[in-house]
Amino acid sequence: MKIERIPVLSDNYIFLLYDLKTRTAAVVDPAVAEPVLQRLEELELNLVTIFNTHHHSDHVGGNRKLIKHFPELCVYGGAEDRGRIPGQQVFLQEGDTVEFAGETGQVFFVPGHTRAHIAYYFPPTQGEDTGNLFCGDTLFAGGCGRLFEGTPAQMVDSLSKFRALPDNTLVWCAHEYTLNNLKFALTVDRYNADLQNRYESVKSDRAFGKATVPSILGIEKKTNPFLRWDSPSLQEVTKMQEPARVFGRIRGMKDQF
Repeated sequence: MKIERIPVLSDNYIFLLYDLKTRTAAVVDPAVAEPVLQRLEELELNLVTIFNTHHHSDHVGGNRKLIKHFPELCVYGGAEDRGRIPGQQVFLQEGDTVEFAGETGQVFFVPGHTRAHIAYYFPPTQGEDTGNLFCGDTLFAGGCGRLFEGTPAQMVDSLSKFRALPDNTLVWCAHEYTLNNLKFALTVDRYNADLQNRYESVKSDRAFGKATVPSILGIEKKTNPFLRWDSPSLQEVTKMQEPARVFGRIRGMKDQF
């Protein structure tokens, strides 16, 4: 399975998954259809699947047009998103699996950003070193999504599922927010040398227009404050220790940043 990143809108990423042997493709969170259709034509691929993580328009906005061009495709989304994702046919829950290009993806139910958010994790296959996590807006490089429909406790539980994955997992998050996320992270975790080094590297990359997605989960565990609620330094900053309270205080600070 090959993966391509398609930048759209101001800071979104659509992910195109494809198999050249079968000339089939799947797309994750198509915000708009046109760039996807153009790439499918260039690669001579047949779109068979849409994997949606949640219902927001910058993740499902291209669904209807893609269905119009490929009426046989199948649209996947979370069971709790019933009625909110255009064309949804499969309603997924925690522990379900999906198939594409001979690979099996695991479904995580990860509410917090929305009440129905899911993520797709494809473990490494034989001959590969890394798995692939398509996490929508639950986890960002250096950050996490706002809590529009969920609670800090829900988000900590959701992010804990990601923390349990192998460090070499590639994190395919849906927005290029990394530099700003790391600027904030330094305000709450300023003595973190790994974070300082990452910020300088990302600042250089973005100056040259280089994408910072996918990230690597092991790096997120060391530098992303929203995965570090049990860090003594963040507990000190928040004056709290209970994970949901630490997380909630940091998320509130980020909302005002």
